[in-house]
Amino acid sequence: MNLASPKPHSLPVPEPVALEHSRRLAEHIAAAVADSGGWLPFDRYMELALYAPKLGYYAAGAAKFGRLAADGSDFVTAPELSPLFARTLARQLGDVFELAQSAQVLEFGAGSGRLAADLLLALEAHGTPCEQYCIMELSGELRARQRETIATAAPHLVGRVTWLDTLPDAFAGAMIGNEVLDAMPVRLFARRQGVWCERGVTIADGRFAWEERALHGPLPEALAPLDALPAGQDYVTETHEAASAFVRSVAPLLARGVLLLVDYGFPAGEYYHAQRGQGTLMCHYRHQAHDDPFYYPGLQDITAHVEFTGIAAAGVDAGLELLGFTSQARFLLNSGVTSLLGELDPSDLATFLPATAAAQKLLSEAEMGELFKVIAFGRGIPAEAMLTGFAAGDRSHTL
Repeated sequence: MNLASPKPHSLPVPEPVALEHSRRLAEHIAAAVADSGGWLPFDRYMELALYAPKLGYYAAGAAKFGRLAADGSDFVTAPELSPLFARTLARQLGDVFELAQSAQVLEFGAGSGRLAADLLLALEAHGTPCEQYCIMELSGELRARQRETIATAAPHLVGRVTWLDTLPDAFAGAMIGNEVLDAMPVRLFARRQGVWCERGVTIADGRFAWEERALHGPLPEALAPLDALPAGQDYVTETHEAASAFVRSVAPLLARGVLLLVDYGFPAGEYYHAQRGQGTLMCHYRHQAHDDPFYYPGLQDITAHVEFTGIAAAGVDAGLELLGFTSQARFLLNSGVTSLLGELDPSDLATFLPATAAAQKLLSEAEMGELFKVIAFGRGIPAEAMLTGFAAGDRSHTL
């Protein structure tokens, strides 16, 4: 049985081995649908599609992170795009080390290991070396890739890296997550002719399909701003219980230092806007974006933009202090990315042109500069201290 959606004509056809892997995951999800009475909430479908042991997208062997479809990857992140991202972030982390009196980093979901490798090198070059770099990564395949990346780029520093099987009881230093929240399962809701429904997954005509069920309980509190929608307007959106729960779960670990999260998204006022009526759910396969989460499960990423007001509330409710919220562009500019660019030799075109092109993507409002945001929480940081990355253009008031 081919449970996946028919292939969108613009997307490349997976290799036979990949198709077989997807088929096995689809059957695993289909069994979960059957066990749930024929209807699975979308957040559970997304959890299985991404994280089912040995089968989910992040639990199996796809390349995922890279710059081109030709390398087998599906999307590019800021660290993959340019070492300027890590070199600039390292300046902020150096300050955090001093404030926290601890030169340790704990990274959640380290991807290919590129950010870890570049940060270790940049922190050393900046004169604020990292004493211990901890990585919390559940995927064995990604752990192996991270180790290889770090050992290749910074062989003399790989001994400072530790992969954790469980979270520590307490941590002092800098906790970071780059594009971690957007890959956490979301619930989907739809309003049809004034009635709110939860969107879930069923099987119809032998394929995964959407099915909406009317809500019988209260609407999630996050959707309260949508009560003001015009009576006849249909609407689809997401709520982010898993991402908020993640922040609440890691907040108690921070004994002293900063939790820094970078991701794409909006404050609630922008997220739950009347004009954002189709939600933000998106899938990525071979650097092409589309909106069908049923296309070959396990071979594509499934994401949603982050609703940062809920993230801020989760951190504060868990006892952390909100230290700042701003765009990625403003954070990088505040942290000195332009001075790093100024160190490049314009006559060395082979280095200068790719570096400036990458910087344009990181900073441009039309690229990553505005869509991506940076939010920081702290504990035990002196009241008079201000993180450099938020010195100008802080938008905490919009949360």
